[in-house]
Amino acid sequence: MKKLIIIAFALCFSSIFAQEKLILSSDIVPHADTSLVFVPKDYNGTSNYPLLFMLHGWSGNYNQWNDVTGGLQSYADKYKFIIICPDGFYDSWYLDSPVKANSQFETFFFKTLVPNLFDKYKIDKSRIFITGLSMGGHGAMTLLLKHPDFFKSAGSTSGILDITAFPDRWSMLNALGKYSEKPDNWTKNSALFLIKNIKGLDKELIIDCGTEDFAYNVNKAFNEKCIETKIKITFISQPGAHTREYWKSTIDNHFRFFARLANVNCGL
Repeated sequence: MKKLIIIAFALCFSSIFAQEKLILSSDIVPHADTSLVFVPKDYNGTSNYPLLFMLHGWSGNYNQWNDVTGGLQSYADKYKFIIICPDGFYDSWYLDSPVKANSQFETFFFKTLVPNLFDKYKIDKSRIFITGLSMGGHGAMTLLLKHPDFFKSAGSTSGILDITAFPDRWSMLNALGKYSEKPDNWTKNSALFLIKNIKGLDKELIIDCGTEDFAYNVNKAFNEKCIETKIKITFISQPGAHTREYWKSTIDNHFRFFARLANVNCGL
């Protein structure tokens, strides 16, 4: 039986507003998962708010996005989203590993993290969004492509949107096995190969990548495949590399994109 222990629910204050840590444990993930939670300053516990998951990159943790942006509380206040930053266990790639029993992030996400968030916060379940950087961009896009009924939209910045293009990088073989031996494990978990799942579903996606980024070609290929499949996609191609400076400069594009889809009035 899967065990679930809520280890702690801590408050730490950013300005006068609460920024919360939710720490959950399960036997299908390597260790307790910490999620950093930001609620808008006008959050009143009665109205339902749109929700945005923000996934960190390889070797990062739940605080990466807060650190990169200089503080996510201002984004929660401006765009009126509840923002959740879970921990991706360094190199989980946000998937259910077919080779490691205690690395089942996807199941943990939907069976443990999401129910706890729904219990704690007033969330509009028709307005749930997800985005991420690098490994997190891969995670955000694949989670939507596997579960399109749950998410309204997804984004990716500098995302590794075709993991089969990098079979020897970032310890992915620890989660999926060697690509040469287990190619199906990789294609079943690679965003580029999952685009067909949302054909005809009227989803809108947003991706961006710097032209000097090593992931630029896979982002171009993902964009072209979406166009070929008649998926609505916004692709922002601009100067930049795989750096925190680039991610800080571009993430506002994602917030504006999601705010439009969520019909949020934030002065845009």
